Amino acid sequence: MEEFFYQATVYLAAAVIAVPLAARLGLGSVLGYLAAGIAIGPVLGLTGTETEDLRHFAEFGVVMMLFLIGLELEPRALWAMRDKLIGLGGMQVAASTIVLMGAAAAMGQPWHVSLAVGLALSLSSTAIVLQTLSEKGLMQTGGGRSAFSVLLTQDIAVIPILAFLPLLGTYAIPQFAADGSISREGVGHGGGHGSLSLVDGLPGWAVALVTLAAIAFIILAGIYFTRPLFRFIYASKLREMYTAVALMIVVGISFLMTLVGLSPALGAFLAGVVLANSEFRHELESDLNPFKGLLLGLFFITVGAGIDYQLFLADPGDLIGLALLVIVAKGAVLFAVGRAFGLRRRGLWLFTLSLAQAGEFGFVLLAFSTQLNVVPAALSEKLLLVIALSMLITPLLFIIYDLLSKRMGEARQEHEPDVIDEEGPVIIAGIGRFGQIVNRLVQASGFKTVVLDHDMEAVQLMRRFGVKSFLGDPTRPELLKAAGIAKAKVFVVALDDPERVVQMVTYVRRAYPDLHIIARAKDRNHVYELYQAGADDIVRELFDSSIRAGRYVLENVGLSEYEAAQAAQTFYNHDRANLRDLAEHWIPGTPASQNPAYIERARELEKAIESAIFEMAERKRKKSSEAAE
Repeated sequence: MEEFFYQATVYLAAAVIAVPLAARLGLGSVLGYLAAGIAIGPVLGLTGTETEDLRHFAEFGVVMMLFLIGLELEPRALWAMRDKLIGLGGMQVAASTIVLMGAAAAMGQPWHVSLAVGLALSLSSTAIVLQTLSEKGLMQTGGGRSAFSVLLTQDIAVIPILAFLPLLGTYAIPQFAADGSISREGVGHGGGHGSLSLVDGLPGWAVALVTLAAIAFIILAGIYFTRPLFRFIYASKLREMYTAVALMIVVGISFLMTLVGLSPALGAFLAGVVLANSEFRHELESDLNPFKGLLLGLFFITVGAGIDYQLFLADPGDLIGLALLVIVAKGAVLFAVGRAFGLRRRGLWLFTLSLAQAGEFGFVLLAFSTQLNVVPAALSEKLLLVIALSMLITPLLFIIYDLLSKRMGEARQEHEPDVIDEEGPVIIAGIGRFGQIVNRLVQASGFKTVVLDHDMEAVQLMRRFGVKSFLGDPTRPELLKAAGIAKAKVFVVALDDPERVVQMVTYVRRAYPDLHIIARAKDRNHVYELYQAGADDIVRELFDSSIRAGRYVLENVGLSEYEAAQAAQTFYNHDRANLRDLAEHWIPGTPASQNPAYIERARELEKAIESAIFEMAERKRKKSSEAAE
């Protein structure tokens, strides 16, 4: 028990000190965790043989992360990514394997060893890349989504790679035994006797059926079992039971995937996608996020602490050179593949630099290859260190991306629009402080809305509060069609940019003449433009709030609440009517101060408002006097 407390104190203290320092220096949390691991491992020697076991345990954080990412992706969105999953991801894995295999062969390795090395190094670090993309808010960019597609493909590719490696074992390298004899015997699959499995010893067709049955079970359980389960937990009135259920779902799915020989991360991702439409999605996210963060942090620490510094110090130049070679080779492949699939500028560099490292699955594949005597133990140890070094370099690659991104001088990061899979009678373009209120009122009244906004930060903020909104430029006709504007009854334009508001109202009125359009206006001139563009109802940003403030003034200078409300209502009605009148005298492009007809008519209407309110007040006073007499 003392040893456990000692290890926990060391790892937690290292994280608490190093990560905030790295964040303050703008280096990101991942580099902080890696630096903490290096400090307590190779530098201070505070860790021992437990590091490897902790790494395997902490890899469960990757499983949780993919489950949470799946919760953000609905099945339609995943289907829309099929081209990237198959084409982009498949091409990256194949091309990277060929290039790295060629590099290993050029260094004198046999072809089967070179192929195993190429397969192991072709996979990138899911943990580091997804954590950093999320931390920097780059997940929803074109490059970020492409990187995620490749990582998901790589997680899937681990399965056939593990099945393929034993075939290379027939070319096992002769090994010298302790007595001097030569042996070619492999260890097998490394499963060990007594390991739990539902597919060991089954023919190929039976393995396929069991695997499909496990996947079908996850899908059906997510659709039909989770709602009754959460209702049962809700009845217990115990908050901690929600956390227990969330952990049970992820752990249980991971265990089932392990039984059928699939990746736990893949199964967790699939479960997350199934539950993406569940009303309990946000509950699951809030319960699992702390565990995900801590486990991923522990994983990064173990990577840093697990570096064999003696092997590194024996030939640091060679190892660093190999790590850089892997990064450059994979980067060249990624750059070419990204361009072939339409990525450009920032998106292309993000895609290239984020995936150029080797990943945690490389540890698994190399260890398995060593057990099969495909890769010599000495070469495997060297390559394990190369993988760790490439992962250590990854945060620096993101820093290079930040520098390149700034030098490109683009005004704002372009984000790939969401797949809009909902329609409703009310479409709201803009989810800022104006659109939020409109959306809340309409939804609270029982009507469905479809919200569009081009501001990634605004969309992410609303999603945290449980308000579903779609990322995309509302001025694009194809996005409006996907949102069901042809069937909608009301279209609300709540954008901040006055010019874009006018452009959108003009287009929508021309394309959908029967649609009722409500538009947000900045000032009176903007109101006139929107009248000409065809808006049905126009709301000035500060008009209603200013009238309410004026009413409060009247209440505090002698009028009753009723009298102040009547004065405010009278002013409101007259001003709305006057705006339509003044719109006929307004000349586009001409300031009001240079339009005599407009000024004269405005003065007349202002006097009319004053007279109307004064007459109303006089009538109230007369009625009050007569009642008193």
